[in-house]
Amino acid sequence: MLKRVGQTEMEKNHVTPEGAMIRIKDASYPAPFHPGLEFNSPVHGNWNIVHTGMLMPETIQIYVCADNCMRGVVLTAAEMNAADRFSYVIIEEDDLLNGNLEDVTIEGVTDVLKKLERKPKAVLLFTVCLHHFLGCDLKMVYEELDRRFPEIAFVRCYMDPIMQKTGLTPDQKLRKAMYDPLKVQKADPHIVTLLGHNFPLDETSDIKRFLKKCGCELREITTCDTWDKYEKLGEANIFLSIYPTAKYGAQTLAKRLGREHIYMPASFDYEEIKQQMERLAEILEKTLVSEIIQTSEEQIETLNVLIDAQKDSYYEKEVEACEETIKKVREVVGDTPIVIDYLMHPRPLGLAKYLLEHGFCVEAVYLDGVSPEEEQEFHWLSKHAPKLELRATIQPKMRVLPRKHEEKVLALGQKAAWFTQSPYFVNVVEGAGWYGFDGIRKMAELMIRAYEEEKEVEDLVVRKGWGCESCI
Repeated sequence: MLKRVGQTEMEKNHVTPEGAMIRIKDASYPAPFHPGLEFNSPVHGNWNIVHTGMLMPETIQIYVCADNCMRGVVLTAAEMNAADRFSYVIIEEDDLLNGNLEDVTIEGVTDVLKKLERKPKAVLLFTVCLHHFLGCDLKMVYEELDRRFPEIAFVRCYMDPIMQKTGLTPDQKLRKAMYDPLKVQKADPHIVTLLGHNFPLDETSDIKRFLKKCGCELREITTCDTWDKYEKLGEANIFLSIYPTAKYGAQTLAKRLGREHIYMPASFDYEEIKQQMERLAEILEKTLVSEIIQTSEEQIETLNVLIDAQKDSYYEKEVEACEETIKKVREVVGDTPIVIDYLMHPRPLGLAKYLLEHGFCVEAVYLDGVSPEEEQEFHWLSKHAPKLELRATIQPKMRVLPRKHEEKVLALGQKAAWFTQSPYFVNVVEGAGWYGFDGIRKMAELMIRAYEEEKEVEDLVVRKGWGCESCI
């Protein structure tokens, strides 16, 4: 990794944190920092479109783009030892001036597929910004590819960062497109499918434990190792999504297949978790009751679980267990400053609020914008923790502002660790497989471990795709 030698001009001129760091009481919602030139830190644990796309079994990815854009994605595939599932079609300047982008795309993809000894069940075809700029007729491209290869499903994917700040992001579009090949099929009331998540839910998560009690099966793309298992994701009667960028795709699929969708975002608020689980229990009860013809003891037991799950008393033990666990963390961590980043969990402000309410010393949250889902938390923190600092991760000043802390800092997330250079950090992205009360306890346990055990920051955070295989 490149390291700075000597002082930069910015450092010599005494760069101030203004514009890159701000107390939450002075920050604007939802954009605390002005947009502009962006800095990209060497923290790569977050998943990108290559990692997420590889979750589809028996598929390959084909990117149609110029050399410069190709570099990042091809290195991602190589690092995760998945180069055998990655192909590309290079667009050259002559293709733009004298060629036809439709033909380049069609013939390039055709050439790739004809050279394969074994055809994939599906192709994740990534088109890029150039296809937008030149007004490429993508509808015609896919129609022709479908005609040439009727046995292959072509998944419409995009690598178009020019669309990153307006409308749907490439990540949102991918998490929707990955389920487009699922066909309309008979729904099974005892099957629930989790959509758009990069990590399998922990076996002890609230959702999995609850569904098991009800005699229901939870299916996830993360556990599908064959195309046949992937297709059976569509048999679910209820679709769930727990990650913000998965919501759009899950809603779209549920509407197309005529199924129920429940958005259950991972939260640190006891009441919100309870309401989400009650909603799931309510819908499951309606579904399963309508299927009962002759009541058995097993069905009566299931209905009792569903009814109990809609009562406050059902969750009292869960809350007590969380309180007991977080109390132990407080005893270990004490008043050690804590910093949090948005990469570790999609609800960083909610996590900050939860920890502050339990007596922890939360110093800062690293983020570049505030999610609409955290508007209430933003205003609560502005009032009850006005000195809490919001720190940008992409503001250019963050490249040169001091990163060392004289005292011990507990960092929750890779970016929080890198920006503070703290070896005491929770090495997790996107909330891992956590959910609900169990997820809070899992996080608390990792906080203790992180506080007691040092990690190599520079070695861990540069590895692409946390949880994926890495050759470096």
